[in-house]
Amino acid sequence: MSIQVFGLPVSRGVAIGRAVLIASSRVDVAHYFVDGSQIEGEIERLRTARDLVAGELTVLQRDLPAEAPPELSALLDVHLMLLHDETLTGATKHWIRERHYNAEWALSAQLEVLARQFDEMEDEYLRERKADLEQVAERLLRALARGGGSALVPAAAQARDFGGEDPLVLVANDISPADMLQFKRSVFTGFVTDVGGKTSHTAIVARSMDIPAVVGAREASHLIRQDDWVIIDGDAGLVIVDPSPIVLEEYRFRQRQSELERARLNRLRHTPAVTLDGQPVQLMANIELPGDAPAALEAGAVGVGLFRTEFLFMNRTGDLPGEEEQFECYRTVVQSMKGLPVTIRTVDVGADKPLDRMSVQELRHEHALNPALGLRAIRWSLSEPSMFRQQLRAILRASAFGKVRLLLPMVAHLSEIRLTLEALARAKQQLADAGRPFVDVEVGAMIEVPAAALMLPTFLRYFDFVSIGTNDLIQYTLAIDRADEAVAHLYDPWHPAVLRLIAETIAQANAARKDVSVCGEMAGDPQFTELLLAMGLRSFSMHPAQIAAIKQRVLRADTRRHASVLQRVLAADDAETECRLAFQRSEQPAAVTI
Repeated sequence: MSIQVFGLPVSRGVAIGRAVLIASSRVDVAHYFVDGSQIEGEIERLRTARDLVAGELTVLQRDLPAEAPPELSALLDVHLMLLHDETLTGATKHWIRERHYNAEWALSAQLEVLARQFDEMEDEYLRERKADLEQVAERLLRALARGGGSALVPAAAQARDFGGEDPLVLVANDISPADMLQFKRSVFTGFVTDVGGKTSHTAIVARSMDIPAVVGAREASHLIRQDDWVIIDGDAGLVIVDPSPIVLEEYRFRQRQSELERARLNRLRHTPAVTLDGQPVQLMANIELPGDAPAALEAGAVGVGLFRTEFLFMNRTGDLPGEEEQFECYRTVVQSMKGLPVTIRTVDVGADKPLDRMSVQELRHEHALNPALGLRAIRWSLSEPSMFRQQLRAILRASAFGKVRLLLPMVAHLSEIRLTLEALARAKQQLADAGRPFVDVEVGAMIEVPAAALMLPTFLRYFDFVSIGTNDLIQYTLAIDRADEAVAHLYDPWHPAVLRLIAETIAQANAARKDVSVCGEMAGDPQFTELLLAMGLRSFSMHPAQIAAIKQRVLRADTRRHASVLQRVLAADDAETECRLAFQRSEQPAAVTI
């Protein structure tokens, strides 16, 4: 019998495939695929970890004090027995050989399978042994971590080697930014997570990959089993497990229709984005990695409006990237864009994007405080002056190879502006002293906290441009943690306070003749295109996969007519309904040549 699970639709379309589960664990587990030549090495890592844990347990049992209760020795016997049981380590080897999982992922996948079997046992004593199994598995995971891992192999290189002919969808309680980075070019055709909101990191990366995704699906990872057939309806926020043949065929038909629509829109990619009344509009790309730049060009982007550099700092167990490594990455992007502008944002870690390697102070902030309100973005950079100057120097050096703009995240205080500009001046002086070429780049600020929006006239005296980060602006205006599915229904981009802050920011920047763009998720959402144009926005930055759909809306828009109804929309109690009524003519097909 099929099961339906509802969540939040965050990336449109339909995905059909077999489920690959990432089990939740109290121990952080790396998830990546290994090359066929590395399989035996991963199995050897597992064998070494098992022998290490067996030795630890044997020593513990040998050194038990005479007064220790006999039950303790018996418990260690149980742990040793579970450790050598083929249903744990033997089946784990199966996941490595058949699915090309790294050893840690394979072990956590098998733990999930066995844990469910224990939960279904009628005997209470046997059910309680699940805790022993989890303890043994976690000892193994820690032993694997101590022993180090094999080199990460890009998941895309494995294609269908491990998945057979069936498409695969990823199911998890949550997917860390590091894992999402690893899976970015993988074989997965869709994502489902128990937690998360519409602008959580998982949702944003899923949209950048242009694959269907549903987040906040609560119990999905517990209801779905490894290799179940799953349908992900990214439009309705629906996940169907073990669908009937009729339902499967219906969704396959929808997949084909979606592919045809995508192909039709793709023909617009090199058409200039100009409204019906002759207003040129810049449609730029948000990217995470240097390798994303060619896709931005292919999608018709006229530049990179946001290069999220923090992804260079993630998924690293060693040192953070130094100046030379960063410089090479930034230069690659700048050269790949072939003279088009590239806006590079300084590292924005914290909140839903923690680093793997953190100081004691930062860990205390991450766990003891609300990380969204803690040491993140520009605050973190200013607290790490050496790292910050390295990044500034790398960005400045890349400016010698093309048009580069520097963007600062989460600026809220004048003191932050002054300290940042001082750091930038020192970085320039250091490069000049070393004889390294650079260009005096434009500097901009992210407007993503209400304080920055309200202080904009003052901020514009210091900055050459501003970029509105709607994801965080909504979060901080409404006091909603955008990654928390428990309050995700309150995350509302249509809230009148949010729309008025955005409209006022755009108006003030235009009045000061300073460039203004929107680089948050609203920029890539067709529901908001006409409204943002009516507010005076002429620069949008979004994931490359969203450019064609937004361009279609731009080509059908009349900014003069839209501007005439803007105040009515902003004054409405229900802005979404009023916007739909005001701009409904934009939904009618116009004489646009495709």
